[in-house]
Amino acid sequence: MLYGALEAGGTKMICAVGNESGQILDQVIIPTTTPDETMPKVIEYFKSKLDDSLPDDEKIQGLGIACFGPVDVREGSKTYGNILNTPKIAWRNFPMLKTLKDALGDIPMGFDTNVNCSLLGEATWGSAKGLNDAVYITIGIGIGMGAISGGNPIHGMLHPEAGHLMMSRVPGDDYKGHCPSHGACFEGMACGLAIEERWGKPARELGDRPEVWELEAKYIAQAITDILLILSPQKIILGGGVMNHAPLFPLVRKYVLEYVNEYIDTKELRNINSFIAPAALNGYQGVMGAIKLAESAAAE
Repeated sequence: MLYGALEAGGTKMICAVGNESGQILDQVIIPTTTPDETMPKVIEYFKSKLDDSLPDDEKIQGLGIACFGPVDVREGSKTYGNILNTPKIAWRNFPMLKTLKDALGDIPMGFDTNVNCSLLGEATWGSAKGLNDAVYITIGIGIGMGAISGGNPIHGMLHPEAGHLMMSRVPGDDYKGHCPSHGACFEGMACGLAIEERWGKPARELGDRPEVWELEAKYIAQAITDILLILSPQKIILGGGVMNHAPLFPLVRKYVLEYVNEYIDTKELRNINSFIAPAALNGYQGVMGAIKLAESAAAE
């Protein structure tokens, strides 16, 4: 069977079709500008995959929506499926799920955050396959976290927003922080935009500056230490553009062990290279998670 997947990000929307094996068979990328500009193109793509002229086995049987946030993931809420207080002003309070349901009819749909879907992709086909408790952190323009506990995504009153964990400043660091809401939170101190603002160049141009990655690793490790102490996951997966810089993984692992300071002694932490791991799905984990979300919605 075929399933539709929408990975709705802050800079681009990836619209795709895949199968139950997670194989992506078709995709288009649409810039995320405003709802009035972007959503008609998204709708047009998925309408073409539901066209009556297609044989039934070439139509999508469900749609998974992996959306940037914060979003309302509480089924039964009046604003379920809405984007909430996002920094992207044009998208605040936009009814993403309702807009797609109104346009596409009664096709089954699943809805979650893009980071939860990235973790769902990794848990189904990637680094977290076979695990019941895992965390996925994306560090790019912003920072987000998805988590599963007992095999299920963590939602609660909303969904995890660990990108806004408050940080203790590294001694000597007087950077004010990039986050307009919290200043020196995890995202404020360590996201890609914070790196560029702090050092005067984008991360991709700072590869030869060890002091950049030393400081970055300390903030990432601080957040990971808090998260592992609270959620006790079996694995923490790091993705996003910032994590493409080779020095980061060994530095992050080193500082996590330093900050934990042997308080926890588990086989996972003794195998730190496996416990803190890169994403394994070549940047497609969000789309693949949305495919899995669509499959689950169609099976209900």
